[in-house]
Amino acid sequence: MQKTTDPEQLRRWRLILGKDSQASLDNMGGCSLGGGDSEMDAALAAIYDDIPEDDDAPKQRSAGLGASAPRLAKWLGDIRTYFKEDVVSVIQTDAIERKGLTQLLFEPETLKSVQPNIQLVGVLMSLRGRIPERTKETARIVVSAVVEEVKKKLEQRLRQAIMGALNRKEHSPIPSASAIDWKWTIGRNLKNYNPELGTIIPERVYFYSRAQRSNTWTVIVDIDQSGSMADSVVYGAICGSIFASLPALDTHVIAFDTEVVDLTEQCGTDPVDMLFGIQLGGGTDINKSVAYCEKFITDPKKTLFIMITDLYEGGNQAQLVRRLGEMAASGVRAMCLLALSDNGAPCYDESLARKLAALGIPCFACTPQRLPDLVEGALRGADLTRLATKTAPAK
Repeated sequence: MQKTTDPEQLRRWRLILGKDSQASLDNMGGCSLGGGDSEMDAALAAIYDDIPEDDDAPKQRSAGLGASAPRLAKWLGDIRTYFKEDVVSVIQTDAIERKGLTQLLFEPETLKSVQPNIQLVGVLMSLRGRIPERTKETARIVVSAVVEEVKKKLEQRLRQAIMGALNRKEHSPIPSASAIDWKWTIGRNLKNYNPELGTIIPERVYFYSRAQRSNTWTVIVDIDQSGSMADSVVYGAICGSIFASLPALDTHVIAFDTEVVDLTEQCGTDPVDMLFGIQLGGGTDINKSVAYCEKFITDPKKTLFIMITDLYEGGNQAQLVRRLGEMAASGVRAMCLLALSDNGAPCYDESLARKLAALGIPCFACTPQRLPDLVEGALRGADLTRLATKTAPAK
């Protein structure tokens, strides 16, 4: 008995495989696209089909984007109509990489149509010196939208994690909604869980002390701004700006390639300015940046050093290992984030990572969502290697 092929499955495969699959799918029961499916097919073809445009050739799936800004703007509108936000971000990134559409981002009308995301901010940072005046304000609006979205997701959690670690023994009798110690309050009131209401009825709510302690810890964020680290640079800079907003931390944000740029002043005022102060690309001299960062260490045991790099060192590797070894031995809480992004473990120098791990400096990838737990654990004095194991993304 011949098995009947599901028409919906054929339709999906046709959209995935493109025009060239039509004949094969017809032999399996036939598949025709109509209405919205045809427009979705054309939007995908513009990026994923490598068929050249030819006015004399038979009509193919490929719609092409050419060099027309209006055509690109329409295409951007189409993909936002037919696909979810996370899929739109992937397709836009592929469009830039596969079709060389970077130049078209210089058109304000086109940039307004793009879905703001971390990858797009990375592209705009890499083009910083080439963005024309007419597009700069639009580019800033796009970057601002991404910065605000990331801060909305991370700022409160980072603040609570840091203040919870620093003030864990200091509670105040003065109530304040913004100063609630949620972890302590929930932990102390778990016995008061009411199954009928499905919630905890606290006997007592604990509040952090309102006294602000200034510069309790020094936090240094040292960011590799080579092109391969784009997502990590964006997240690292935004998190650095959040650290800088806390009086209890003396924060320094450094970016490096073969030169070192101190972004501390910008991160304390406007993280968007800080991002536009970063130029992606170039070589890498990690040792030079670590040497610069050493001057900010006044109390090693109250210093958290977060190095964000894939460890491909173009400078003096032996001297780098020696510097970091001395830093860790002095009591600095030092760690290397091979990536601070949503994309999992990156390509990195495994040999150098092993050398640093042997010195007690864990090297691992971390997602932005797990960073608050990582920072809290580090400030509380948790074992960094165990902390890295818990914080690293699942493989």
